[in-house]
Amino acid sequence: MSRIIVFGGHGRIALLLAPILVARGDEVTSVIRNPDHVSEVEATGAHALVADVETLDTDALAEIIRGHDAVVWSAGAGGGSPERTYAVDRDAAIRTMDAAEAARVKRYVMVSWLGSKADHGVPESDGFFAYADAKWAADEHLRSTDLDGTILGPGTLTFDEPTGRIVLDPEGKGEVARADVAAVIAEVVGNPSTFGRTIRFGNGTDDTAVPIVDALSA
Repeated sequence: MSRIIVFGGHGRIALLLAPILVARGDEVTSVIRNPDHVSEVEATGAHALVADVETLDTDALAEIIRGHDAVVWSAGAGGGSPERTYAVDRDAAIRTMDAAEAARVKRYVMVSWLGSKADHGVPESDGFFAYADAKWAADEHLRSTDLDGTILGPGTLTFDEPTGRIVLDPEGKGEVARADVAAVIAEVVGNPSTFGRTIRFGNGTDDTAVPIVDALSA
């Protein structure tokens, strides 16, 4: 059994992730901003913790993280203003990494996106630029820490039924079901072979995809 804290606990992926972790015996703390979401989150079997990561400093975040075995960052501003995108997707994410180090919680899983690279190619005039820039900065910060980090880069998220199969480094948009992203997180979080890795993936096709466990061990 592990104690796992998930930031962005009311997000669609986190709501799919929590039941997987709970079913295998893990204790899950799902961090949410809106108290109105407590009942929905706790219906997954997780403990809901109301806290605004956008405003909490590193010390306060360390208190939240302390005592857990792993951190999963699945939070995001969800679009909107560039200022808030940077505040959440970059700055708050980075504070949780620093807080995890302060709390001596070594395991950290970042849910990023397929195109998070230095040369992501999104022009500054594009409304998506702030997200691409913020995620890249957060990913780079994780790489610079002493945490046992894994960066997950799923492609375009869909509401398709899960397949249980993925392909690494997919071409194009790398479409992938949110439920399969949740399954990948669950498989990765306790898997030391994924420490220090950036794993970009999509669902692929029947000819290219392999079971998630096999793909992650490749």
